[in-house]
Amino acid sequence: MTLHLPNADGTLRAYAPRTEPVARTAPGSAFTSRTVFSAAHVVADPYADTTPDGPAAVDWDATLAFRRHLWSHGLGVAEAMDTAQRGMGLDWAGAAELIRRSSAEAKAAGGRIACGVGTDQLTTGTLADIRAAYEEQLAVTEEAGAQAILMASRALAAAARGPEDYLEVYGHLLRQAAEPVILHWLGPMFDPALEGYWGSSDLDTATGTFLEVIAAHPDKVDGIKVSLLDAQREIDLRRRLPQGVRCYTGDDFHYPELIAGDDQGFSHALLGIFDPLGPLAAEAVHVLDTGDTDGFRALLDPTVDLSRHLFQAPTRYYKTGVVLLAWLAGHQSHFSMVGGLQSARSLPHLARAYELADGIGLFPEPKLAEERMRTLLSLYGVTQ
Repeated sequence: MTLHLPNADGTLRAYAPRTEPVARTAPGSAFTSRTVFSAAHVVADPYADTTPDGPAAVDWDATLAFRRHLWSHGLGVAEAMDTAQRGMGLDWAGAAELIRRSSAEAKAAGGRIACGVGTDQLTTGTLADIRAAYEEQLAVTEEAGAQAILMASRALAAAARGPEDYLEVYGHLLRQAAEPVILHWLGPMFDPALEGYWGSSDLDTATGTFLEVIAAHPDKVDGIKVSLLDAQREIDLRRRLPQGVRCYTGDDFHYPELIAGDDQGFSHALLGIFDPLGPLAAEAVHVLDTGDTDGFRALLDPTVDLSRHLFQAPTRYYKTGVVLLAWLAGHQSHFSMVGGLQSARSLPHLARAYELADGIGLFPEPKLAEERMRTLLSLYGVTQ
């Protein structure tokens, strides 16, 4: 049956949805060639009587069930990151609860988990305040038994006078971390408040400071997660890392080529797009584990158009498309988000996300996805 999907100019186009699912390999064992994390979204409680600027109301059962889905396919979960609406609807109190619950679930399921450590208790503060905020979150994460991901701090970006303040704050944290951490460089396309991170808006200068932090504490850095949407810069950076420090790509535009790598190395992955792509991404990495790079690319390359669509500017609103696809795929019963963020993308954007996802066979039940998309269109007044 045909769906009529809206274009940006107000016209409609006919689309014939897929009728049969694409067969995927069954959930399997851990990967052998790459370490792969999916940055997972949170499921809102649609019945909570809350407001966009109020505390986040989370459906814990559905949120944890989605993490079990990811673990079942061999993916690690990167918890309480920007995909989970960290700083965009999920406050520190909610993130701390998410870290505790998901870490306990990971232990029960035998899944890998790493959790975001930031400073979102603060809006502004001194360097001492920022260190204390980081320390509080690091303690919660380590007590929960999870690996720490030191996230970029809006407060630090505002307070730092130059590279020396980043060196001081990160050095202080790395010295006290119980286990090696992942450092996270999130570009301003994901969060405009992070412009000039590492003490400079010049990326070459900022990269030098970033590498100086790592070089001073290589035994405390498991890896770096780079989200700059610049493939060549990531390749250049990973070639300069100390031996044993991983590069986790966070580039949702170029991930197939970066994970596949070249004759001088490759990137591991910590990606928001691997939330909706979970089973397909897992199948591709298992193929890569056999040494079949062409087979890996054949599976993953067709997903890039969808990813680039979801992450188009303003990039920080990619989360809305991620949650739409989770609802269409049957992972949750509704399309609502904490902070009301389901309204952050237009209907033509959401319709195109559905079309691209259906086109690559992303939905385990295409008929369910079609019915739900039809319902969404009708709510917006699009007659079929």
